[in-house]
Amino acid sequence: MVYTFTAENFEAEVLNSSIPVFVDFYADWCGPCKMMSPVIDKLADEYEGKIKVGKINVDENSELAMKYGVMSIPNMKFFKGGQVVDEVIGAVPKPAMKQKFEANA
Repeated sequence: MVYTFTAENFEAEVLNSSIPVFVDFYADWCGPCKMMSPVIDKLADEYEGKIKVGKINVDENSELAMKYGVMSIPNMKFFKGGQVVDEVIGAVPKPAMKQKFEANA
């Protein structure tokens, strides 16, 4: 399951999560973001219960994008205990993403 994060639920869903959280900062117009979407969907299923996976639209939540230094997209960050612990910038192949998920699970 892929969650939809917004400014309204970010604190509860991401910062206060009891498990690691993967956040995909994306935009609807972003080609590389669209390429990553099926990879992220598959990883969300594979890591259900171990890592909460969600997306946040930077056009609709620009204040959060600015707060976390998102200068280019796709920009994907792993949060643990309310802190960013790892990130991936740009479109990457599924094996590389899976390595990041394994390292942060």
